[in-house]
Amino acid sequence: MKKDMRIAAWPVALLSIIVGVAGVISPDGGMAFRRLYFATPGLFYAVVAVRSAMGFGLILAAPHSRWPRTLRVLGAVVCLQGLAATLLGVDHARAIMEWQGMQRHALLRAGAAVALASGGFIVFAVTQGPSAEQRNAAQ
Repeated sequence: MKKDMRIAAWPVALLSIIVGVAGVISPDGGMAFRRLYFATPGLFYAVVAVRSAMGFGLILAAPHSRWPRTLRVLGAVVCLQGLAATLLGVDHARAIMEWQGMQRHALLRAGAAVALASGGFIVFAVTQGPSAEQRNAAQ
C-alpha cells in the first residue's frame, strides 16, 4: 500500500518536468498552451480540478516519501493554486497570464525552471521511502 501512494506523485512529477522543460525551451509555446485552457470557463475549471487532484496526490504520497513535510507543503501549495484560481475567476487569471506574457521571457523561463525543479524534487522525494529515523520519529 505504501508504494501505491508514492505512485500517485509520479504523474505530478512527470507533468511538472515536461512543463518545465517545454517552458525553458519555448516560453512562447508555453503561453500558447496556457491560452488554450483559458479559452472557455469549462476548460479552465477542468484544469483547476486536475491541479487540485495533483496537489491531493502529493499530500497522499507525502507520508511515504523521503521528505514528508516538504512534499505535503508542496501538495498544499498546488491545491491552493487551484482554489485561488477558482476564487479569483477566469477573467482575473487571464489578466495575470497576459501580464506575465508582456514581461520578458526571463520571467516565463523562471516559472518554468521552478516547475522543473519541483518535478525533480518530487521524483527525488518519492523514489525511496522514509529513513528508519523518520519512521521511528513518526511512531
